[in-house]
Amino acid sequence: MKLTRLALLASFTLMGACSILPEPEPFNLYRLPAAQSSASHGTVQRWSLRLNKPQASEALNSPNIAVIPQGDVISSYKGARWSDPAPVLLRNRLLDGFQRDGRMTLLSTDDSNFQADLELGGSLQAFQTEYQGTAASVVVRFDALLVRGYDQRLLASRRFEVRQPLSDVKVPAVVAGFGQASDQLTAQVVAWAVEQGQKVAPPPRP
Repeated sequence: MKLTRLALLASFTLMGACSILPEPEPFNLYRLPAAQSSASHGTVQRWSLRLNKPQASEALNSPNIAVIPQGDVISSYKGARWSDPAPVLLRNRLLDGFQRDGRMTLLSTDDSNFQADLELGGSLQAFQTEYQGTAASVVVRFDALLVRGYDQRLLASRRFEVRQPLSDVKVPAVVAGFGQASDQLTAQVVAWAVEQGQKVAPPPRP
């Protein structure tokens, strides 16, 4: 009888402990909107390109949708998350951009162990909404590095930055703004990388 009472007391204690644990905050999971870039009609390149996830600060290397409401305060939208951390979103957007462009057919990412003639990586400096007074813009800033695959020699570098003004600051409209900004930046990076690659890539093997 005593054992039964102890068991009941333990079960009530566990139930009480469970009831005071905070419930996880519900959130919506967002992906970048589908890309709107169009195909190129340039010459198909014979060299291969590997796309690496860009480095990023802890604030950006997470699924949080970052926002700077004022000054240097970095926050995130409540109840909303990206489907992947921002560096992965950008890398995948660039991969899709190269595929849509059509001039690069020998493409891979750092998720595989394939060796490529050239590698495109760098640093993601901004992937956030920024406020200036009451005006808000999506800002994407990417310091791109193009390196030779076999010895990691730096061949070219360039900073890309896109600011996409927002007329609506609700989260779905903000996500759409990220899609537009990513499209603009992707088109610039693809054009630059192909141009630089034509200068430095090794000649095609017979």
